[in-house]
Amino acid sequence: MTPGYGSLSDRDLLARLVGVREAKKLYRGALHPLFRDEPGHNEKCLVARELVRRWLHEGIQGECLMSSPDRVKVYLLTHFARREHEAFAVLFLDSQNRLIAVEEMFRGTLTQTSVYPREVVKAALRHNAAAVILAHNHPSGVAEPSGADEALTRGLKDALSVVDVRVLDHFVVGTGSVMSFTERGLL
Repeated sequence: MTPGYGSLSDRDLLARLVGVREAKKLYRGALHPLFRDEPGHNEKCLVARELVRRWLHEGIQGECLMSSPDRVKVYLLTHFARREHEAFAVLFLDSQNRLIAVEEMFRGTLTQTSVYPREVVKAALRHNAAAVILAHNHPSGVAEPSGADEALTRGLKDALSVVDVRVLDHFVVGTGSVMSFTERGLL
């Protein structure tokens, strides 16, 4: 970080981005509400969030993702930040577990998303992926998998195995935390 910025308060940093008057209007003691993905939010804040998401994406591009799961978690926290709906994304990987592409494939409601294994298999073949990492968010903020999440993961793993694509992990993203199926021994 540029010298000096680390010592500034959140409101002061925000003022540098959007101006003092706008920062006073927007900032209410927390940064999370500023980056919600909804109409009417300050465009500069949304642009800043997108720039950070792209910067993190560059950071995991070309890396063996299985050797840096914490970086993947940080990327996913940013990717799904403050969504008010559930979404399901797939990270497509080559045979060395390096990132080929990220696709947000399905978008749902506050509490659920319909995921179609056929579409995930088609996308994996289109990207010529050797492996995938699955990810979705829980707008409730709790990064605990449901029984439906576990069943979906098993179904996707079975469907993808037919075309020799491995499922390396499934991350559930909450507010400020990410749960890994692999780390929990669920995959």
